[in-house]
Parts: sequence; structure tokens; C-alpha cells
Amino acid sequence: MAAAFAAVVLLASACTGTTGKEAALDWSDCGDGFECAKLAVPLDHEKPTGEKIGISVIRLPASGDRIGSILINPGGPGSSGIQYARGATSALSKAVRARFDVIGFDPRGVGDSSPVRCLSTNDLDSYVGLDGTPDSPDEVAILEESSRRFASGCQARSGDLLAHIGTADAARDMDLLRAALGDPRLTYLGKSYGTQLGAVYADLFPDHVRALVLDGAVDPSLPPLELNAAQARGFEVALDAFLENCFTADDCPFEGSITSARAEITKLLRHTDTTPLANAMNDGRPVGEGWTALGLLTPLYDRQAWPILRQALGQALKGDGTTLLRMADLLVDRQEDGGYTNQTEANMAINCVDSTYPRDPEAFAAAARKAVKDAPLFGSYVMWGSLPCAYWPVRAGAKEKIDAPGAPPIMVVGTKRDPATPYEWSKALASELSSGVLVGFDGDGHTAYLSGSPCVDRLVDEYLIDLAVPKDGTSCPKIG
Repeated sequence: MAAAFAAVVLLASACTGTTGKEAALDWSDCGDGFECAKLAVPLDHEKPTGEKIGISVIRLPASGDRIGSILINPGGPGSSGIQYARGATSALSKAVRARFDVIGFDPRGVGDSSPVRCLSTNDLDSYVGLDGTPDSPDEVAILEESSRRFASGCQARSGDLLAHIGTADAARDMDLLRAALGDPRLTYLGKSYGTQLGAVYADLFPDHVRALVLDGAVDPSLPPLELNAAQARGFEVALDAFLENCFTADDCPFEGSITSARAEITKLLRHTDTTPLANAMNDGRPVGEGWTALGLLTPLYDRQAWPILRQALGQALKGDGTTLLRMADLLVDRQEDGGYTNQTEANMAINCVDSTYPRDPEAFAAAARKAVKDAPLFGSYVMWGSLPCAYWPVRAGAKEKIDAPGAPPIMVVGTKRDPATPYEWSKALASELSSGVLVGFDGDGHTAYLSGSPCVDRLVDEYLIDLAVPKDGTSCPKIG
């Protein structure tokens, strides 16, 4: 799923000692106009008086005539809502920030909220850099063993948490947070995986919904390997859009056609399978196929990053993988000191308990072979990336239909050439929700709000502030 690119923050927080409808948040100043707190919630929501864990929360008070609070989530799963809120000026318009307290939170298992941990830094470097397109039994065996180690590491380091880290648990935490904030109904902006969190919330608490914007939607009805295949196709579409634009730029490293450029990229990836690119960062990491593929994927999330991708590919074709490696580090939240946030571990842990994956590695191999027919560059890589779920120590619960009967209108926004959450998913979620309203954007990149479309921004702001519901099927035009 999609990762949020955000700066690391240091957060001071104060703990509360109660949960439930009477919970209070003890706010303390944590710099730059923000206030921070901890909300105690049950580890197991079926045992509300049992063990508690802390959910880290941050607030930027409304600057004008306050309506209430707006909770925001950047996606992942595994991305920090605390960091996302710290960048509130790029997450929400000035008009929305004037009317709402901006509330960010790290969902359980993420960031500063009882984080899941699975692997050491060195082991994470090795895992992230794995060849995700195995073409020999030995390479498959390496993937299988690394995936087993990932799953067993999570069990060893975070075993008590793993069974209680799913999206439904986080949605119940969100309702406790809504109550602690004193809001009778929830106003929420969720992007990417945050759309799944919002949809599950609406399904569990339809009477507690005020306004939900679900931007760059995930289709919760699809089996996980079908989600992987659709996402891989989405990256292929985004790559073609990048290449079409690349030929209009003076610094495009390709000549000819999209087909010939794809052939050069394919050759580059195959080359790095056996011969890593140079790494001028001097941290000892070989820029093999895994890091190269991640570096290629990352700038596809944001059209504004396409110039960097042109530069990175130009360098890579000459043997230098440094810029691709820097891009890959952004996606997996690898820090300048070489350490990682727990984004990669939380992402895997939440995905593995949210959906029922095959337990036989051969099912992943078969799915990868099928996926490359429609997604020749990314199909195998995306499919094999979920392999640790085959060995996961906690079984996923049964997937329930999500339709949120009785909820007020819920706004679903989809971008036509979104690489990470294909537009078809937004269409599907809008139709699955009993009150879903679809807004499409003829654009590039991951998610639409505050991504350059005045049409999308206006519709979202009017809905959040005034509860003005757009017409279902509204389409916002291409920009630029």
C-alpha cells in the first residue's frame, strides 16, 4: 500500500489513565503550535477492562470559527499520522484548518503507539533489498526463508500485539478518540489505506459519521492477491504516463517510444539482478534489483517527483544507483542514520491480519506468473512482497462485507492514473458503501486532494465544512 513521505518528529506526550466514553486527553505543548497527548485503549476490545495500550495523538487547534475536530490518516498501513499532522498545511486547506482542530494519531502498532517490531536494522536492509523477481529455485528459497524470518521475528518481538493490530481494532480506537475529543460525530480524511480504515469505521459506527473523505481508495472486497495484481497494473499505467511525459523533457534519458524505453528499464532491472549499481552513499548497501525497483516505484506516487525519476534513471543507465536508492529509502522510511521507523513492519503486520493469504508459497509463485502477463515490470515484485503473510503466526479473521448501512453520504475520491490505488478501487468502494459518492480526477499520482486540482479541492472543502455532497460520478478535469 501507499507510504506517506513525511519528516521524522520528536513528540512529547502525556498519558491519560482512562478509556471509553469518559476518557479525557491531557494535552501538553509539543512545539510549533501543536499539542500532544496519549489515549489509553484496550489491547483487546473484547476485554475493555483488561490490558491497555497507548495511542499517541497530536492536535493543531482551529484558527477560526471552530466546527469540531477532523481526524486524518495518511495510509500505509504503517505511516505515522503524527508526522502527517505535523505537515498539516500540505494535508488540509487553510479553509479546513480554520474550522477544525486537526487531529493526527499513530494507529496501534505504528510509530509511537505500541509499535510492532520484527527485525534488526541490518535484517531490514537485507529484506527490503531482496530480489522480488526470483528466476531460480535458489532465489525462491531465499525469499521463502527471509519471509519466514520476518514472520517469526514479529512473533518473537511483538507476539502479544499481533492478534490485535487489525484495521477493525484501529477503527474502534478511533471511535474512542472521537468521544475523548468531545465530537458527537466523526469528521475524517483518510488517504490510501486510510480509506479502508475510514470505511471500516463507518461500517462499525454508521451513526457516528459526520463526514468522511476517502481519497485514493482501497477496495476491501478483493482477495489480497487480486489487490496485489491490480496494484501492479496501476504502477504499469503510471510508468507509461511518466514515460509519455518524459519524452517532452530535455533531460529524458530515453529516445524512441514508450515500448523501447520500457525495454531499457527491463534490461536495467535484469542487469541489477546480477550486477548491483554503484552506491555513492558509502553505507555498504548493494543497489541490486530490489532497491532499484523500489527506487523506480517511489517517484511514480507523485507527478512532482517525475523530474527526479528522469535524473535517477539517467544515472542508473550509466551505472550509478545512488538517487534510486535515496528514493527507495523514502518509501520504506529508512532514516539518514540508517535506522528505520517501524513503517515496513507495521505495514506487513496489519496487512497479514486484515486479509487471509494463502499458506502455500506456490500460490504466490502462481500468482506472480499470472500477474506479469498484465504487469511485466512490477507484477512479480508486488506479488512476492506479501510472502511473509504465508507464514504469519496469527490467522486473519473472516472478511466481512463493508457497506456502512445508515451512514450519511461518504465522499470517495479516485485518481484515474493512481499507481498505488487504482481508480477501479475507488469506483468499487463508492458502490459498495450504501451512501458512497464518487468523485473522479483525471490525473496522475497517488491521491487527489491538494494535488493540484482546484475542482477536487473545492468539492472536498465544501463537503467537509458545509456538508455539501457532490453529485455521484462527478469528474474533475485534467490539469496542466
